[in-house]
Amino acid sequence: MSDQVHWDDVYGARPDAALTWFEDRPDLSMSMIGPLLGPDSRVVDIGGGASRLVDAVLAAGVAQICVLDLSGAALAVSRARLGDRSDQVTWIVADVTRWTPPTRFDVWHDRAVFHFLTEPADRAAYVATLLAALAPAGHALIATFAEDGPERCSGLPVVRYTPDALAAEVGHLSDGALAPVSWARHTHVTPKGNRQNFQYSLLRRHGG
Repeated sequence: MSDQVHWDDVYGARPDAALTWFEDRPDLSMSMIGPLLGPDSRVVDIGGGASRLVDAVLAAGVAQICVLDLSGAALAVSRARLGDRSDQVTWIVADVTRWTPPTRFDVWHDRAVFHFLTEPADRAAYVATLLAALAPAGHALIATFAEDGPERCSGLPVVRYTPDALAAEVGHLSDGALAPVSWARHTHVTPKGNRQNFQYSLLRRHGG
């Protein structure tokens, strides 16, 4: 089974509000990237799927937002939820490790894509895409399972990170172009009441 088929099946099996990663309001993400946003900001949400982040970014007055996901079924959920507002968003079905960004972005947001990249080559490809996408002095928020978070998600293995480990990995793969700014620990409560520990790391690009 391809990764795309896997995620299409996941999103097609139940309502998005029943998925383990569902959050009605992306409060932590917005608390970390919100101060960076202005009307002319360009934002990309990697693995955005059915996330409500796009709703919050639009509500903040940002006019240029792109949502990328491997699953077209996931993006269809968000497009249906937004209705006419979906025309304000660029929707892309793609694998981030094989994507060629069409422009530079001021903010890159990723809640729980990077931790699925268990192969070093895939992590290197992800960071190469990130560097191609991120404007000079742009910011990337990367959220992963924490070191005491789940070892698997949706039947797939993940790599867990401390903030220091995440910063070291991304810093190494970017040759020091991405450096940590801040981080936060978060306990996500799933729709069934299970607790999952995350780390959210905000990084800034240095150089061109």
